[in-house]
Amino acid sequence: QVQLVESGGSLVQPGGSLRLSCAASGRIFSIYTMGWYRQAPGKQRELVARITSGGSTTYADSVKGRFTISRDNAKNTVYLQMNSLKPEDTAVYYCYLVKPSGLDYWGQGTQVTVSS
Repeated sequence: QVQLVESGGSLVQPGGSLRLSCAASGRIFSIYTMGWYRQAPGKQRELVARITSGGSTTYADSVKGRFTISRDNAKNTVYLQMNSLKPEDTAVYYCYLVKPSGLDYWGQGTQVTVSS
């Protein structure tokens, strides 16, 4: 079993920055992908960014150049640095981890609200 605990969500003004963290614990081995999805009210959940155990990254077009995903393998933690935030970034952000087998795990979600 794997547990994911997210932190860092908050209310921020447009143009501001936030850093989300997600710590994984449990039966984790070295090879896995972690990342973030988000879901805004009335919209489908969408991929924001992901990072493999080797450090390869993927970003949604809407966040390229503004968000940066990184990970600390020693701490089993993934981070999402979000800069130049826009109101359309408002959503619940979910951390996930997927093993090579395809088995995936999800965090409980953290609210990010971008508003003046």
